[in-house]
Amino acid sequence: MKTITMLLLFMGVFFPSFTFAGEIYGCIKKGKKFIEKGVRVEIASEDKTYPPTETDEYGTYSLCVPEKGRFILKVDYKGQLTPDFVVYSYENSVQYNFSIEEKDGQYFLRRK
Repeated sequence: MKTITMLLLFMGVFFPSFTFAGEIYGCIKKGKKFIEKGVRVEIASEDKTYPPTETDEYGTYSLCVPEKGRFILKVDYKGQLTPDFVVYSYENSVQYNFSIEEKDGQYFLRRK
């Protein structure tokens, strides 16, 4: 038991990003239906890009962001990246649900 406690303490002191990691998750719809499986969702800060994820069959996504702050979320829908959408990461998980809308041949995100 002491070993586990010491390991957790060590991780919290020397690797604080693990203790403050947050998750950004949600679902994406187009109209009243969820978007299809395999749509790429990516997130970046001003100086870092994080590994992207893909939506599942219910249009849901989940991204792990190892720090708090302001980030840019983009969705690659039908080969077209949506315009930047600002999201925020916190110590705990945060949910962002979107709908994809089309205007003049350009897709964009609207928060639900």
